[in-house]
Amino acid sequence: MSQHTVLAGKRVVLGVTGSIAAYKAATLASRLTQMGALVDVIMTEAATRFVTPLTFQSLTGRAVYASLWENAHGGGGGPDDLGSHIAHVGLAERADLLLLAPATANTIAKIALGLADDLLSVTALAARCPIIMAPAMDAGMYENPVTQAHVETLRVRGVHFAGPVVGRMASGLEGMGRMVEPDEIIGHCRYVLGRNGPLHGRRVVVTAGPTREPLDPVRFISNHSTGKQGFAIAQAAVDAGADVTLISGPVALSAPVGVHRVDVTDADSMRAAVLAHATRGNQADALIMSAAVADFRPLRESDEKIKKAEETKRRRPAPFTLELVQTPDILLEVTQQVARPRVTIGFAAESEDLIENARAKLEQKRLDLIVANDITAEDAGFEADTNRVHFITAEGAEALPLMSKEEVGVRLVEWLVERLAEER
Repeated sequence: MSQHTVLAGKRVVLGVTGSIAAYKAATLASRLTQMGALVDVIMTEAATRFVTPLTFQSLTGRAVYASLWENAHGGGGGPDDLGSHIAHVGLAERADLLLLAPATANTIAKIALGLADDLLSVTALAARCPIIMAPAMDAGMYENPVTQAHVETLRVRGVHFAGPVVGRMASGLEGMGRMVEPDEIIGHCRYVLGRNGPLHGRRVVVTAGPTREPLDPVRFISNHSTGKQGFAIAQAAVDAGADVTLISGPVALSAPVGVHRVDVTDADSMRAAVLAHATRGNQADALIMSAAVADFRPLRESDEKIKKAEETKRRRPAPFTLELVQTPDILLEVTQQVARPRVTIGFAAESEDLIENARAKLEQKRLDLIVANDITAEDAGFEADTNRVHFITAEGAEALPLMSKEEVGVRLVEWLVERLAEER
């Protein structure tokens, strides 16, 4: 995993409590570590009945704290090891984030009431950093009015909750109380840690994915865009603290935690959503138009499925004429608005004359930046997980090396931060 995220270098105290969902916490600890976080694990006594401290020590490479009265498991005397008598003070003071996953009904109740009878509850009481809880319990326990009252008390105090969701429990029953998956919890961590980032208070609109231009009730014209690059940009903007609206064509991706997602289908609905969320009375600070909007649509959409000709049925191919018209140029229309975004960024997917064609679009549409990539490259473009792009402005062009789409998103948001700072 990339370490170019808001989690890199952050100290995360992961509290693991006595739930069967504790096995998911091992995956969570591993992924947080891979993303560059320094993960200190505190386990309740009940949690050690489900997963051993050695598991977390192996995954994080750091000491694990399982008792208020004993030394840490795996402590090697290094600078991050704490004596047990000051563990709660040291962990709480140094933490950038306290994450309880899974958080049982018992632990939620103790922290809501200010009880402090084990290392985790003592640390939670002493913590000055943001706190996230990922509840995990049977549906009856979560829906109990007492638990709901404790959850509400903690929400009012500023605790951020990730889930729970409806699902199958260890009991075999289904209901509300299942812990959300590790990837979603990480999304909540990124959202909470990024809230005071350099784009705090800024509104950023990102478009992603393809559009589908209908031919008849079962067919459409589209392209190979997966939306990966646009979603990566939206996540990077969330990491930087922006208020993000993600306008997405039909893709099989989950939106980053904290974004407002608007789903569209064709170029006309994409146009309407962009104008509504980025211009006029709803002016955005930045529009990043990474969606692969279709350039053409059928002149006429059939109300009924278009049938094959009789000649085709007899294996004699018959010609079929499809008349196309251009779709609206959304970026050009945006930049002609009086209340246009302060910064407008476009994308250019080209198969030839990359720099020349992209620069022409930059000038024609009066963009601040255009991100150009060669769709003929095997390691870049629509369906790859990597991209090789050029940042082109009126001042010149910068060729970026091959990198993940997540890293491209980070670099693009860093450029945006600098441009908006220049305006101020």
